[in-house]
Amino acid sequence: MGTASSLVSPGEVIEDGYGGEGGEACEIPVEVKPKARLLRSSFRRGPRAIGASFKSTGSVDLEYAAEYERLRKEYDIFRVSKNNEIASMQKKEAKLDEENKRLRAELQALQKTYQKILREKESALEAKYQAMERASTFEHDRDKVKRQFKIFRETKEKEIQDLLRAKRDLEAKLQQLQAQGIQVYDPNDSDSDDNQTTVTAAGTQCEYWTGGVLGSEPSMGSMMHLQQTFRGPEFAHSLIDVEGPFANVSRDDWDAAVASLLQVSPHVPQALWSNTVRCYFIFTQETKDELDIFIKKHSPKLRKMCESLGHFYLNVFFLENTAGSYVAQRKQEIERSSVCVLLLKSNITSAAADDCEEAFVKNPEGHPLVLYLRADKDQKLTTTSRQLLERINAADKTGKIKVVEHCGSVEDGAKLIYDQLERVIKQELLALEGADEDSKDYGQEEGREEDSGDVLWDLHDEQEQIESYQQACSCSTSQLGFQKYIDRLNDMIAAPPPTPPLLVSGGPGSGKSLLLSKWIEVQQKQSPNTLFLYHFVGCPLSTSSEPVLIIKRLTVKLLQHFWSISGLSMEPSKILEEFPRWLERLSARHQGNIIIIIDSIDQIQHAERHMKWLIDPLPVNVRVVVSVNVETCPQAWRLWPTLHLDPLSPKEVKSVVNAECQSVELKLSKEQEKKLERHCRSGSTCNALYVTLLARVITSLCWPLEKSLDQCLECQDTMSLYWVALKLTLNSLRSDRERHILKEILCLACVSHNGVSESEVLDIFPELELPLLSSLLFQLKNLCILTLRCGLIRFQHLQAWEAVRSEFLCGGNNTAIYREKLIHYFNQQLSQDHVTWRVADELPWLFQQQEDKTKLQISLLNLFVSQNLYKRGHFSELLVYWQYVGKDKSSMANEYFDSLKHYEKSCESDDSMTKLANLYETLGRFLKDLGLPSQAVAPLQRSLEIRETALDPDHPSVARSLHQLAGVYVQWKKYGNAEQLYKQALEINENAYGAEHASVARELESLAMLYQKQNKYEQAERLRKRSVKIRQKTARQKGHMYGFTLLRRRALQLEELTLGKDSTDCAKTLNELGVLYYLQNNLDAAKIFLTRSLEMRQRVLGPEHPDCAQSLNNLAALHTERREYETAEDMYERALDIRKRALSPDHPSLAYTLKHLAMLYKRRGKLEKAVPLYELSLDIREKSFGPKHPSVATALVNLAVIYCQLKKHSDALPLYERALKVYEDSLGRSHPRVGETLKNLAVLSYEEGDYEKAAELYKRAMEIKESEPSLVCGQAPSRHSSSGDTFSLKGPVPLPQVSR
Repeated sequence: MGTASSLVSPGEVIEDGYGGEGGEACEIPVEVKPKARLLRSSFRRGPRAIGASFKSTGSVDLEYAAEYERLRKEYDIFRVSKNNEIASMQKKEAKLDEENKRLRAELQALQKTYQKILREKESALEAKYQAMERASTFEHDRDKVKRQFKIFRETKEKEIQDLLRAKRDLEAKLQQLQAQGIQVYDPNDSDSDDNQTTVTAAGTQCEYWTGGVLGSEPSMGSMMHLQQTFRGPEFAHSLIDVEGPFANVSRDDWDAAVASLLQVSPHVPQALWSNTVRCYFIFTQETKDELDIFIKKHSPKLRKMCESLGHFYLNVFFLENTAGSYVAQRKQEIERSSVCVLLLKSNITSAAADDCEEAFVKNPEGHPLVLYLRADKDQKLTTTSRQLLERINAADKTGKIKVVEHCGSVEDGAKLIYDQLERVIKQELLALEGADEDSKDYGQEEGREEDSGDVLWDLHDEQEQIESYQQACSCSTSQLGFQKYIDRLNDMIAAPPPTPPLLVSGGPGSGKSLLLSKWIEVQQKQSPNTLFLYHFVGCPLSTSSEPVLIIKRLTVKLLQHFWSISGLSMEPSKILEEFPRWLERLSARHQGNIIIIIDSIDQIQHAERHMKWLIDPLPVNVRVVVSVNVETCPQAWRLWPTLHLDPLSPKEVKSVVNAECQSVELKLSKEQEKKLERHCRSGSTCNALYVTLLARVITSLCWPLEKSLDQCLECQDTMSLYWVALKLTLNSLRSDRERHILKEILCLACVSHNGVSESEVLDIFPELELPLLSSLLFQLKNLCILTLRCGLIRFQHLQAWEAVRSEFLCGGNNTAIYREKLIHYFNQQLSQDHVTWRVADELPWLFQQQEDKTKLQISLLNLFVSQNLYKRGHFSELLVYWQYVGKDKSSMANEYFDSLKHYEKSCESDDSMTKLANLYETLGRFLKDLGLPSQAVAPLQRSLEIRETALDPDHPSVARSLHQLAGVYVQWKKYGNAEQLYKQALEINENAYGAEHASVARELESLAMLYQKQNKYEQAERLRKRSVKIRQKTARQKGHMYGFTLLRRRALQLEELTLGKDSTDCAKTLNELGVLYYLQNNLDAAKIFLTRSLEMRQRVLGPEHPDCAQSLNNLAALHTERREYETAEDMYERALDIRKRALSPDHPSLAYTLKHLAMLYKRRGKLEKAVPLYELSLDIREKSFGPKHPSVATALVNLAVIYCQLKKHSDALPLYERALKVYEDSLGRSHPRVGETLKNLAVLSYEEGDYEKAAELYKRAMEIKESEPSLVCGQAPSRHSSSGDTFSLKGPVPLPQVSR
């Protein structure tokens, strides 16, 4: 049995439920059995019987109570102990907190110390690296100076030795003369001063004619001082982005000025007539020996020099006994001669005197003049000769005549003539001053490549087009009634876009080429801001009809106007495919119109297939005009707007015939006029060519008028009329030999690729004399049969070519015979290792036409032939030849490798090794353009090795090899290797030429393109800007494109147009004049013309017209340049007020004025006035580009910076955050613009006291900054900025003092 002691605690009072007195419970020690057992024992007993005892149940409850009490007491004890422990831990925690604060303070102090030490370490390392870099640079410069000094010493030692040798030779000659009793002439002892000339001893260089009347005066150009570098604008969406003071001039005015300049002058030498150096010799029988020795001994050297530079050379002279028969030919030859040479002793003939009057007296400024005087004390000048020299002396007011006086042997005299002519040709005609022949060849080649970057360009093709245009413009069209067609052309061009190409159609000889040339000439004068790109197609098989070369030429001409021709593919299919894209891209950047004119487009090989871009929609500011023969026009083109040339009216026919008759002072009888009128009534006898040829034939003085007229009236078309003209020409010749030669010349010109030159004809026919050739060409040119173009004899019209082919070649059956003659001639040139551009142009083409694949392959494997073709841009032609042979790209490359290895075995001298390096480089470039970069690396590396060994490692040729090798790595997408090679080439070119040379610009362009491929737009734009600046400066120095000479010439042309009455066109011309004078840094003249333009526009158009705002804007830019800010501000505000009222709120011109007025306000510290302008500029950009364009982000940043300067940080913060989001979404999170905006946000957070956020933003900005590669040049605005005035906050300093 249990007890109930466990249910009560000791000391508690127990009440008796049955009435007994309560007592205090005592603690009685009892044995407590387990509860389970109690339960089991109770359960075992089963249900309690009625009347059982209560004592057993109470004892169980007491046991539970005791157990509960015990547990509760244990819990209380545990709770108290834990509370004590918690109190103790809290005391320890408080103590640790105090210790932690102390340690944290110490840690911050240590971190500051660490940062300070780290900065000191970094600065020390930076100083160390700078010192090491300076030491390395010093060692590099020292080695370079050593090499240069070595070269200089060796050169000077050689010069000294040569001078000593020459001195000894002269002393020996002097002793010989004294031993022979010959008195040496001393000019100081002479009493004669008849001619005021200087005597030049044999072997010495002659100087310009000095003396009284012929003394040299300062030229106009030498007295001018243009003191400021070239300046250009900064545009929002221009391909070029030029910084400088000219950034204030509007884009419209800039484009108009630039476009007008580009119409002034071509890129070909102007001193040469038709690409030929023509030396006209005037001599007498007394000086014929000097001329004979010169022609036999020295002339071949001049010819070789000129031909190596891509020009022809020709000696022109007429013998005394036949000169009287060639009066007209002599006058013509003098007019087109490059240099005239007078060889005089004592007497002079009447024919020579007439030539001297024409060349030396009437037109002394037309070409360089050389006077050779052979002095002899036994013979003196005759009265006629002395009077002639006095007239020459009086005419030479600028002292340009070079005088060579000589009293020695005939051989020495010929040598003096050669020395003087060589100097004139190099310095005055070819602009190769100060270098020898080899270096000039090299320099010419280099210059051409520099001007074109990596694009290979043939100046002969360009000159051919220019001469075709100029020859057509020189023809008179007043009698042909072309004015009505010109007016219709103007109306059709002015039609609203989109417009398909305009078709000018007509029959053969209807005057399509003449009309287009005259129209271009008129349009260039009336629309100087229009860009004209033209191409005249010649014979069907000539180079001018090659479609790939045509499209490539048009593309390059288009790209030249935007200062970049990089990125143009050489692969034929890509050239044709990419032209429409280039046209669309560049037309969007040109403010004026672009007009493309292609004459005789139906003569292009497979025209409809290669000219597919004509069918596609053209850009809105592009117009295309093409001319076709009405019979051969493709069917798909007949739906285009068409201008058809009708036959001439009877009145126009009569006018043309009368004009030709008046030119030769011939008058037709009334009967003859009626015959002509009755004859010229059909369509075939009324076209312009037929009537002109008919008039030329009947007015020729070589045959009777009545006879020629009767024969001409029997001809019913142009072909038969050409046959009559050829027949009459042959009958007018004096001998069968002359007739045979004329037929041969016509046949050779007919079967050749591009024609034959005069020097080639003289080589093929040694018995032919130049006077006879000149007479024949003069006669055939007058009959509209032949002409000289780019130095080559060609047919003027396709009908003349067809007439010769039909009459003399039996319809083409005899072409193989004459082609073999040309093949034989050019093979002779090839066997003498004399590979010129003519050999490369003609020989492979002739083999192809003869279907001789074996010889064609042999000629192509002549490395210099292929090199000449490739370097002149005839890449597609070279591919066509190899495809005709049946070789693919790989086998062709292997053939070239084998030929190069064979050639390398014979190379021993330095000159041959240099040529070998050039050949390897050409092969590497050719393979790269073929899309074989893996095979292109080997030849380019071999070229680099040869040049580093044979030349100096710092030689510019080594930079060329590095540049080409880098191009292969770019094509291979190995950008790291390419960047390293480009930078090496850049360093070499900067050391060799200086930092502002065209070669440096080329490397910068290449690096910019490389960075652009890697999406490093900021770096690319910086390099491109520097490249553009260099190209502009070098272009000004070379005197073409934006040269000051062209600026002055164009300004003078425009001044002539401003002398009329007030008109909008005159005011526009005055505005352009002001911009042109601004370009010349002539601010006073610019102000005069811009003010006149403003006043005229206010009178004609009213003071509120938008054109007045343009003039005000330009005047404001001029006053800003002069730092006259108040006047500039007033004019900008007036211009802005006009444009706000006249233009739409989102017009670009309005945004332009807003930007520059805001910049002016900011410059003057008027920030409150600048804020609304920046806000309005932001609104315009949002409307123009959309809210998520980078230009909008730029405007946001600019406005935020202004707010920061005004301490309006709360207004600036949302602008920065919005700009950051736009930059990240449009440019990527790692773009430099994102980094700049993060940096500005960091500075703003620092100013607001949010240091943790500032640190986080600054860290992100630095990560973006460190990810950028190092640049070659300095900072520049991002290309994504549409305004160019974006600011960046550089560090945690007060915002108003931050330099931005």
